[in-house]
Amino acid sequence: MKRIRVEQDVQPVSAFRANAAKLIGQIRQHKRTMVLTQRGRSAAVVLDPAEYDRLIETIELLEDVHKANAQIAAGKGLTERKAKEALLRRSSK
Repeated sequence: MKRIRVEQDVQPVSAFRANAAKLIGQIRQHKRTMVLTQRGRSAAVVLDPAEYDRLIETIELLEDVHKANAQIAAGKGLTERKAKEALLRRSSK
């Protein structure tokens, strides 16, 4: 994710409402997240759909890695040989 530029990417909700099409175009063009504020506090985050998908995929991958590490720590891991055999059995079905 690209770094937020505070002067461009933090906008009050009222400014977003008044300039929604322009600001959405800016989000799509620059692939940067926009933070919307209400009464000077962050209220919402708007981001490009492709960037959202990328973030979700990254989170899912990290969750899988975390789960795998926990399984290995609990002694539930497989040796490379056993994993390879299991994959070969699955692919031959």
